[in-house]
Amino acid sequence: MVSEKLTYRFSECDASMKDLLGGKGAGLGEMSKIGLPVPPGFVIPTSACLTYLKKDKWPDDLWTAVKNQIEWLGNQINRKFGDLQNPLLLSVRSGAKVSMPGMMDTILNLGINDEIVLAISKQTNNERFALDSYRRFIQKFAEIVLDVAAEPFENILEQYKLKHNLKTDQEFSPELLKKIIHDFKEITFKKSGKRIPEDPFDQLYQSIEAVFRSWNNSRAVFYRNYHEIPHSMGTAVNIMTMVYGNMGEDSGTGVLFTRNPATGEKAIFGEYLTNAQGEDVVAGIRTPQNMNMLSKTSPDLHEKIVGVANLLENHYKDVQDVEFTVERGILYMLQTRSAKRNATAAIKIAVDMVKEKLIDKAEALQRVPANELTQLFVAKFSEKSLKKAAEEERIIAKGFAASPGAATGIVTFEADEAVKLAEKGKKVILVRPETNPDDVHGILNSVGILTSRGGVTSHAAVVTRGLGKPCIVGCESIKIDLKKKNFIGNNKVINEGDRLSINGTTGEVIIGEMETQEPLLDDLKETNELLQWADETRKLEVWANADTEEDSKRAIEMGAEGIGLCRTEHMFLGPERVPLVQELFFNAQKAHEWYANSKQNKNQDIPNEVNKFENALKQLEKLQVNDFISILSVMENKPVVIRLLDAPLHEFLPNERELLEKIYNNDDTAKEEEILKRLTDLKESNPMLGHRGCRVGITYPKIYEMQVRAITTAACVVEKEGKIAKPEIMIPLVAHFNELKILRERLLPIGTTFIKQANSKIKLLFGTMIEVPRAALTAKNIAEYADFFSFGTNDLTQTTFGFSRDDAEGKFLNYYLENEVLETNPFGTLDQNGVGQLIEFAVKNGQKTNSKIELGICGEHGGEEKSITFCHNIGLNYVSCSPFRVPVARLAAAQAVLTNSNK
Repeated sequence: MVSEKLTYRFSECDASMKDLLGGKGAGLGEMSKIGLPVPPGFVIPTSACLTYLKKDKWPDDLWTAVKNQIEWLGNQINRKFGDLQNPLLLSVRSGAKVSMPGMMDTILNLGINDEIVLAISKQTNNERFALDSYRRFIQKFAEIVLDVAAEPFENILEQYKLKHNLKTDQEFSPELLKKIIHDFKEITFKKSGKRIPEDPFDQLYQSIEAVFRSWNNSRAVFYRNYHEIPHSMGTAVNIMTMVYGNMGEDSGTGVLFTRNPATGEKAIFGEYLTNAQGEDVVAGIRTPQNMNMLSKTSPDLHEKIVGVANLLENHYKDVQDVEFTVERGILYMLQTRSAKRNATAAIKIAVDMVKEKLIDKAEALQRVPANELTQLFVAKFSEKSLKKAAEEERIIAKGFAASPGAATGIVTFEADEAVKLAEKGKKVILVRPETNPDDVHGILNSVGILTSRGGVTSHAAVVTRGLGKPCIVGCESIKIDLKKKNFIGNNKVINEGDRLSINGTTGEVIIGEMETQEPLLDDLKETNELLQWADETRKLEVWANADTEEDSKRAIEMGAEGIGLCRTEHMFLGPERVPLVQELFFNAQKAHEWYANSKQNKNQDIPNEVNKFENALKQLEKLQVNDFISILSVMENKPVVIRLLDAPLHEFLPNERELLEKIYNNDDTAKEEEILKRLTDLKESNPMLGHRGCRVGITYPKIYEMQVRAITTAACVVEKEGKIAKPEIMIPLVAHFNELKILRERLLPIGTTFIKQANSKIKLLFGTMIEVPRAALTAKNIAEYADFFSFGTNDLTQTTFGFSRDDAEGKFLNYYLENEVLETNPFGTLDQNGVGQLIEFAVKNGQKTNSKIELGICGEHGGEEKSITFCHNIGLNYVSCSPFRVPVARLAAAQAVLTNSNK
């Protein structure tokens, strides 16, 4: 939406204007329209932010428009900005279209200075309140506008508390606050070289610019990258008359959710702090009281707040995250937005709202982000391990259970250190007195969060719930010492690097490792109900990638309708199999040459290499038959696409460096030297594009022949047991139709012969994985010999981009994403404009040759919601993904139908 307006009063805003005014501004406008008590204010739109960031200057006439609105604001409440008799103070708050809790900046109490603080003190007859507001403004302005770190200010506050034996900021007397203000000013000048402006309009100008800039601060960029939020939206700026929760015991501030965002329970879930401002709650600086306590201390106020919360939920027909302030007993609404919730809560809320007739099933299906369903299967601690921990007195503390789940990791106290450890593959528990938005990179790289302060609506709690990570907050019984890098709980010292477990469901902190168990889909009542609605709606079938009997059972439990990729090379791994595979390939070339000259070799002894090859082949065939029997039995009457061997040979061969070390350190080296010679013969410059896939099947035909015999033998065995087997044989890495033609003509007779001999009704299908661009471009020719196409988007993405995935993700892909060279990671979300075009081209041209061809996708994109929508739109028959992502795919496939019907 393009607009020439430079500012919008709340009365001009409504919920439909999120793109232009951000979620906060749109919500404030909507609340004003339905008659809720919102302090007067206005919004600078996102377009102004984008202009500033692009041109490094304000849009023309914006400052004039802002000053006009400030004059209007003062007239609304009979105050004047910068006045020494009746001053108006402001809050300046960011607000993007997409909720990004704590990632951008807010400045409260703006417009105060050395003279105005005296006027406020006199006007309110509350010197402590005026000075408290002033010290808050100085700290926030210094942090946000002048880039001074928060730590020096917090250190000053802590020093005064220790010196005067105080526990909370609320105990500071006016005399102490004056000293703190002086110290805050001095530390600001020392750290930044600048003074806090005395001119309120100068404060306002600089603060608006700072909010614009906060769109591109490191934590906001990191958060957007992690959640794949576009960098092109910008933030609005919300300017509102201040209302004060820090005016005494009859004032306060709170945050509530209209339903529990962790469990979905239909009950007000929130917290309230008396004599405080809003940042105190969300920053977790103080541990607030539960909203239920407010019902006892101020029942009338509690009733009023709950009434407003219920009105908002009924109005928006969704769970709301509400911020409010009480000034001398009067309630003001400062924000409402759709609440962030974990997957468990999202599903329960959606299902419950259908039953309450607030929304219909279609809306419920669209309310739950499909990708978040993976959160449902996070581990929890087993009852056995919890009992043992209790007996051994390893449960050392208990805090507020802010985000459910269980995690074990090594303790660290710094966000940067958490990132470093995670990059080394370590699982980390981040322990902090409280988290702040600057810690977001540490939170995202940790498996769990523990804080000694803060409540269940604090920054740490909101962010971790959205991520589905376990979190415990307000665990005040632990004493954290950041200098010593340890904490004490129940008289036990936990040092950095020690192993710790946290139970985000119960709030328990436990020393050491814990045994975990995974929940089953059958145990999740509301999830099954929602997925049943999804199954009734979707058009795409959902299959799974599975290589073992265990994986196949898990796939069935998750609702898979078939196996779209069974990777036989994974079956060749393990101590009893790898030596056989090595023997196979070490002797494959000699054996192939022997077979090719079999007529000339008629009267000669069979070479030792050929015997070794044959022996390895026979043993592997027996193992493969048993593998396929177990999988086909589990997947009774469901299709199982079995990919013949496709792995770069180096993955199975001995390590060259280790062999050289053995030769160097050992006198008896004949065996190692022979192996090294064979290894050298097989070594390739680029094994990922080398002798693999169908190329092995064509040059060493006995290997694929063995696999087809094993598949058909197993299928016939399963059929004799009274079950229906539906094997489909996939030829990998085809680039030219002749490759598929040769192998189909060679292998199909072997399979059909076995089927006829067994008097079986099995129908054997042959197809290929489209995973190189040439296969997609020549699909019309390849389809003549294929019963199905399965798009292997992992390799197709690599070969289309010319990226080695391992190298790209480790070296330059993050830079590409942060600097918007690419919008998304193409290995996470399908590149529709490039790779997707190849797939669509192959689908259309393959169908021209074979109108009945079966079409699916089996790369990792088969379990990602945006990619699934693309697959639905181009007419694939199925998507295949890992068993744990099957529920994601079921829901995403339904959402694809609904998205298209809404267009």
